[in-house]
Amino acid sequence: MHALLFGKEIDMLDQVEATEEALKLLKEIVADYGPVIFHQSGGCCDGSAPMCYAQGDLIIADHDVQMGEIGGAPFYIGGSQFEAWKHTRLIIDVVDGQGGMFSLDNGRGKRFLTRSELCEI
Repeated sequence: MHALLFGKEIDMLDQVEATEEALKLLKEIVADYGPVIFHQSGGCCDGSAPMCYAQGDLIIADHDVQMGEIGGAPFYIGGSQFEAWKHTRLIIDVVDGQGGMFSLDNGRGKRFLTRSELCEI
């Protein structure tokens, strides 16, 4: 599989995974909204949260990088943020709380959370 990095095709990365709790919440959201995508927030209004959107509700820019998929949903990160995190494996988990303002996990009493570990280089 391939992804785009600054407009150039590269082999799709596999640097994201999800816990069982995250996959369970994702399944609930997909049942309500249909196919979704994730975009790792860069830390503005909602902090560095993984944001979940209905497929088609967020325009993926040329500089966004697909880091992999979780539960069949593509997971993207901004290109400049990817440069800082490219040696990091993201683990999407769930904690109690409210999701980001525009994220589909909002209002469910649980929210997605990004944990990370360094990848082998």
